[in-house]
Amino acid sequence: MLDTTLLLLFIPTFLVISATPGMCMTLALTLGMSIGVRRTMYMMWGELIGVALVSVLAVVGVASIMLNYPSAFLVLKYAGGAYLVYLGIQMWRSRGKMAINLDDHCPNSVSGKQLAMQGFVTAIANPKGWAFTVSLLPSFINPTLAMPPQLSALVVIILLSEFMFLMIYATGGKTLRRLLQRSNNVRLINRLSGSLMIAVGIWLALG
Repeated sequence: MLDTTLLLLFIPTFLVISATPGMCMTLALTLGMSIGVRRTMYMMWGELIGVALVSVLAVVGVASIMLNYPSAFLVLKYAGGAYLVYLGIQMWRSRGKMAINLDDHCPNSVSGKQLAMQGFVTAIANPKGWAFTVSLLPSFINPTLAMPPQLSALVVIILLSEFMFLMIYATGGKTLRRLLQRSNNVRLINRLSGSLMIAVGIWLALG
């Protein structure tokens, strides 16, 4: 059984949370601009898996252990942040697999596995995300009802909400790219995408 009242309260709550610009949404905007929405979906799947994992672990109590040992995040945070900064610098210089080629205006190839891992690491390496999830989700769990169906329903709502706004942000990035390409500002697209990528990397490492 599910507590319908709690679920109906959770839906608008998490829609607002998902709509708020964060690391993952900024990453979706950046990749939508540089490699297009279709390719960005690989990153989205990785991000959604990471979000689902964080949500489940937050409710079962693992997150509290992780938050008590912040050093567990450091290697993942710094490595992930440094990698995103590296990609951003490459894009800013119109180089690397994610930059738009200055000659033919086509994005270079980057594997779906790399994009998925990028999304996954960004989702799970953010301690603020863990702290937020562990403080929010338990309040929408009715202790008098069975945990598995309630948690499953909450995770489904979270994933649908996240996916919807990831698509919106990625589509916005693609639209911005088209507007800039009409003025032959391909180098500007690379620099804007690279700057956003660097910002996400720093955000991830220092957040």
